[in-house]
Amino acid sequence: MNTNRFGDLEVLCRAPAGRHIRPTPLLFVHGAYTGAWCWDEHFLPWFAAQGWTSYAVSLSGHGASRRRAPLDSFSLDDYVADLAEVVAKLPEMPVLVGHSMGGMVVQKYLEQGDAPGVVLMSAVPPQGLMSSAVGLMFKKPNLLVDLNRIMGGGQPQLESLLEALFHQPVDDDTLLRYYHLCQPESHRAIWDMTLFNLPRPALMHRPPMLVLGAEHDQLIPPDQVEMTAATYGRRAEILPGLGHGMMLERDWERAARHVAEWLIEREL
Repeated sequence: MNTNRFGDLEVLCRAPAGRHIRPTPLLFVHGAYTGAWCWDEHFLPWFAAQGWTSYAVSLSGHGASRRRAPLDSFSLDDYVADLAEVVAKLPEMPVLVGHSMGGMVVQKYLEQGDAPGVVLMSAVPPQGLMSSAVGLMFKKPNLLVDLNRIMGGGQPQLESLLEALFHQPVDDDTLLRYYHLCQPESHRAIWDMTLFNLPRPALMHRPPMLVLGAEHDQLIPPDQVEMTAATYGRRAEILPGLGHGMMLERDWERAARHVAEWLIEREL
């Protein structure tokens, strides 16, 4: 793995080791409370082994990226600017793969930029986070309380981290490692995704798009993935047996293969 500095941004990179190099690089965008590390657990090395040059960015205030201002000062537009900054410095236009909040960042980016393809994985829907918050209020109130506590700068409870990200078993050591890698999220960005800066589909470029969800996602459940797909005239594809953090689940490779097959079908 190479860690590059794109200005003040941390960008992880895995390059193909073999002779077969696919023409289009991949750029992965993480969700709230995490960083580029979540992609490097499995996805970056796996996609590189399949021939894709694979990058993952840590958005401002996350991972080892710039922290020149308080976390709560970063807006969704700041995260979109981060993405645009990395795209502009890559040798080829990448396919954009966004998870959860990262999926919302990708949608907002498409208002100003294009891509050869887009994968939205359990992405915040263009209608925003309100439906998710209301759903958690009734179905998982303790999880909602803990997410709000993380927003205040606290660390998540291990049980809540497990419930939020995973449906499949996770060993204690791995869960504890993820726990220490997680971090608070910007209040401003969360409010932008809830009410104040939602995507404007009429202004967006419309590249080929895969809308992917997980059967047991507690944060962005399948009905919200269906909302995203309907907005963009796509068909939602729901992976059985997985939770929200599908790139970290025990069966993460099923999600990776699904994305890879979609890319190969489009010669990306």
